[in-house]
Amino acid sequence: MRLPIFDNKEKFTQTTSYYVAYIAFGLMAALSGPTLPELASHTRSRLDQISWIFTARALGYMLGSFFGGRLYDHRPGHPVVATVLLISATALILAPLIPLLWLLISIMLMLGIAEGVLDVGGNSLLIWVHGAKVGPFMNGLHFFFGLGAFISPIIIAQVILVTGDIVWAYWMLAILMVPIAFWILRTPSPVPHKASEDNNSPNAKPLLVALITLFYFTFIGIEAGFGNWLYTYATRLELTNEVTGAYLTSAFWGAFTAGRLLSIPLAIRFRPRTLLISDLVGCFFSIGVILFWSHSIQALWFGAIGIGLSQASLFPIMLAWAERRIALTGRINGFFFMGTGAGGMFFPWFIGQLIEPIGPQAVMYVILFEIIATSVILGVLLFYAPHPVRALGMSQVDKREYDQVMG
Repeated sequence: MRLPIFDNKEKFTQTTSYYVAYIAFGLMAALSGPTLPELASHTRSRLDQISWIFTARALGYMLGSFFGGRLYDHRPGHPVVATVLLISATALILAPLIPLLWLLISIMLMLGIAEGVLDVGGNSLLIWVHGAKVGPFMNGLHFFFGLGAFISPIIIAQVILVTGDIVWAYWMLAILMVPIAFWILRTPSPVPHKASEDNNSPNAKPLLVALITLFYFTFIGIEAGFGNWLYTYATRLELTNEVTGAYLTSAFWGAFTAGRLLSIPLAIRFRPRTLLISDLVGCFFSIGVILFWSHSIQALWFGAIGIGLSQASLFPIMLAWAERRIALTGRINGFFFMGTGAGGMFFPWFIGQLIEPIGPQAVMYVILFEIIATSVILGVLLFYAPHPVRALGMSQVDKREYDQVMG
């Protein structure tokens, strides 16, 4: 099957610019963790104090998602993306130089707002470019985010090895943002989708939007909770040492990135609902292996790689599923990403509260709960909105005709 992106130069340019921006986004998203000790040293803070930058960044992401979604509905998208990339570059230049913790927290709040606006924009704009055929392109977008997040720690390690500090790690990324911003600024913005005013349209059903938002809230806990606490789980149970524990975490994110790459051809061939169900079945099987053979490091490696592969495409595939049922305006996408931000902030914190009283096993118990909750929500969604309709407010169409048109 020949993808339509190669038949349209403007679509090709737009899509490529989003992919490059998302590599930078992934690099930026994974930057704080490996540089946390150095940031603490720069601000003369303890690790428990410097960890507030994650909360500030997550809060900023939620605010950016909420207001950014509305912004894209009323303004050309590419100038907005270019602006937040330049704001991100400014924040990255300042962050490693700041000697005061409260000021660094403020910078991270600003960076989180920019990331929220960028994330809503990248997904919304890609949907507006490709419409109902967005599935493989959406998986490609999130693959490039994962690629950036995967290589970020490697780049940071090499920069520190050469320079002895983290400053140039931040500055190199900031410099990268500038040409990307000007490239996107010179590219025509796609036309936003508008919600239908037809009362029979699925857009008139806020319950559908609320359920998808809840899906993202619980699903993101699988990614954020597992990725952030896998190392602690493995080392606290003495299944491995610190070095191998770091490699285990890298294996999870490597599998996550590979899963997004593999999902691109799968999204061309299979319907979103098929992929969503298959992903969650893979998550169940993987967490089952970890829990059933809880004292086996081999089982943990297998389960970590399995969860990384299985849940990698849940985020973009759900957007593709939703696009067939709702006119995905920036405002609606903003709600989805608020759910993502809230889940990414809540579940890692919640797991941390349980580790001391329950033990490291709490990590996998919470992950299992999140998989079950996400599956239940998906079941309700498939029952509530089982048939696709045209996203621009048309009434229900014949399913066979729709699938033929959509490929």
